[in-house]
Amino acid sequence: MPYLNPEHAIVATAALWLALAIDHWLGEPPARLHPVVWMGRYLGWVGSSVAPHAYRAKPVDLPMFFIGALTWCVGAAAAWGVAMAMQAFIALSLPAWAGALLLGLLLKPLFAWRMLRDEVLAVEAALSVSIDAGRKQLARLVSRDVSRLSEREVRESAIESLAENLNDSLVAPVFWFVLLGLPGAALYRFANTADAMWGYRGERNGRDWTWFGKWAARADDLFSWIPARITVGLLALAAWRWPTGLSGEARRTPSPNSGWPMATMALLLGVRLAKPGVYALNAEGRAPSAADMQRTAQLGGRAAAALGVFASLAIAATTGWRWV
Repeated sequence: MPYLNPEHAIVATAALWLALAIDHWLGEPPARLHPVVWMGRYLGWVGSSVAPHAYRAKPVDLPMFFIGALTWCVGAAAAWGVAMAMQAFIALSLPAWAGALLLGLLLKPLFAWRMLRDEVLAVEAALSVSIDAGRKQLARLVSRDVSRLSEREVRESAIESLAENLNDSLVAPVFWFVLLGLPGAALYRFANTADAMWGYRGERNGRDWTWFGKWAARADDLFSWIPARITVGLLALAAWRWPTGLSGEARRTPSPNSGWPMATMALLLGVRLAKPGVYALNAEGRAPSAADMQRTAQLGGRAAAALGVFASLAIAATTGWRWV
């Protein structure tokens, strides 16, 4: 029954801030306890078993599209169902303080800000050692080939990764938590993980993902559309100014969503961010420096804090928050 009463609003808000505090102080739980790791194992098993080998790829493969959609829906239903069961247990069986504690512990693994920030700053630390060390550290963040990237391109890729994943790894899961509770956050993390593992065009790791991963890619586009634009507002608030010319720059990327936070960061910093042969954001901007890497992390941190405040206000103002 969908409803929101003051007690549930307090529980949800307390859980959100507890999850943010855990993220800040402790970071990620062990892999064996991490629900996103479990999602990844399911997606990896299905993908490696079903996605066609590259040499067997077809220009149009509707059966593979429907298989990809069906297996996506099975995994999404499992993520939603488990989260809904846990939320129902919290709502019906626990006092408010215990419910907030358990809900916060369950919510935390569904977003990640500290790990993203630390990984991006680690790229700059590695660059201070050598370009090869910087490339190696960057490879932990991006799926593209980094072996020939220059120092400027390594920094550009790291800044892009933080901006894009600020939405994917933090803003979007919290947005869906506010709207649909723990099941919403779990569903989003499944959709985003599926896109990261299946949502490719053409060959990757010997298999062709064009049709098998198409549903996953489009589902992630849908779930991320509003949060990506919210991320723009949070970054603009963090910098206390609006990025002039944002709309035109954001549309330069193939993705309908990732260009918005990436272009925002490029314009706010005054730097050029590019993926060779694909796009260039704020093309007249300067090359990013080590200071820009620090500034990127600072803007992301302020945006994360603002997100917590606005999400709390939204929980308090929203009616029909689904508990059970």
